[in-house]
Amino acid sequence: MSNQKKQWAAIIVMIGLFAMIAFVTNLCSPMGVIVKNQFGCSNFLAMIGNYGNFGAYLLMGIPSGIMIQKYGYKKTALIGLIVGITGILIQWLSGWGGFLVYLIGALISGACMCILNTVVNPMLNLLGGGGKTGNQLIQTGGVFNSTAAVAVYIIMGALIGDAAKAKIADATPALFIALGIFVLAFIIIFFTKIDEPQQPTKETTEKKDKHSAWSFRHFILGALAIGIYGAVEMGPPGFILQYLTAPVNPAEGATPGLGMDAGYAGTLGAVYFILMLIGRFAGASVGGKITTKAMMTFVSALAVILTALGIFLPSDITINFPGIDYVTMSLIWGEIPIGVFCFLLIGLCASVMWGGIFNLATEGLGKYTAMASGIFMTMVVGFAIMVALQGLVADISGSYLISFFVPLIAAVYILWYSVIGSKNVNTDIPTE
Repeated sequence: MSNQKKQWAAIIVMIGLFAMIAFVTNLCSPMGVIVKNQFGCSNFLAMIGNYGNFGAYLLMGIPSGIMIQKYGYKKTALIGLIVGITGILIQWLSGWGGFLVYLIGALISGACMCILNTVVNPMLNLLGGGGKTGNQLIQTGGVFNSTAAVAVYIIMGALIGDAAKAKIADATPALFIALGIFVLAFIIIFFTKIDEPQQPTKETTEKKDKHSAWSFRHFILGALAIGIYGAVEMGPPGFILQYLTAPVNPAEGATPGLGMDAGYAGTLGAVYFILMLIGRFAGASVGGKITTKAMMTFVSALAVILTALGIFLPSDITINFPGIDYVTMSLIWGEIPIGVFCFLLIGLCASVMWGGIFNLATEGLGKYTAMASGIFMTMVVGFAIMVALQGLVADISGSYLISFFVPLIAAVYILWYSVIGSKNVNTDIPTE
């Protein structure tokens, strides 16, 4: 009974970390509106917070795996939280320090997210025993992850108000909420007993092994899939907000949008993550009953269809869609193109992709899982690349809708990986 209690304590802590990761990571997209206004940036540079945040994964992915092997999961998480506190404070100071300071803060925050992600995903999978149960725990963590993401968009939508006047100082409450969460989490984790899986001993690690995580084809293709997946999760909420709030007749060279109120449009970013939350509830409910491959095949195929519809449906066909006034907590209504509604529905599909790709990519790796997790996190730099690519396409084409070909192509690859690329063809490699 004692061991069971300790295991559940570890599960609860890891799920809490899952929520924190979403809160800080998803500050970047609504902050893009603020950064664009305060520093006069292009679409490409307005998402600089995402580039710094996810770019840090390239630097910290493999070191995070090494830290887990050396210090264990708990100490690594505590180190990550200290890094996160530093990053949030620097982002807050960028209101006075300028664009470069904001980028540095985002980079440091991203290092924290990478460290925590490297801890959370394998721990939940291991605590669930892998397979369907491991997937179910990761999807449950995803529920809390989405809840935190929804909270960010609700808070930032209320704080931004008028997009044309928004400054970094307006985001101070959200930044200090993130700071408080980091401090609280540090205290809780410090005093929580976590039974960790045994890490390789020095004697074991000194033995030369001709194989590694890179020896598995399905892992390599899965690591690529997680980088490409960044376009599916981060592209729609970030660029929906820019598309809806950009002026209809902007200055020369700028990308035209629909000129909608940022307060209302900000609630649509929250809707995207509410749909992710619903999808993760569903994923957690059925995760123990169906295979990860079946789940991923269905959601990636649906994502392809929804993204294509969002691009090609006429923008003059609109629907009334509700938002929320977070001051009076009342419904507000606005008209959005039906294609934007399709983009929002992508959140249902993206909801289970992270955990699904991770499970497919690390299934059967055995002793190579810890380092594979670090490599996997390194590939999250793809989030920055894909968001930057979509911003670049929007700038070059002069159309936010054309930029959505980036998440469309990403969804097609994830569908292929789910059906074909995820098969382990290296079962002859010993993993014990």
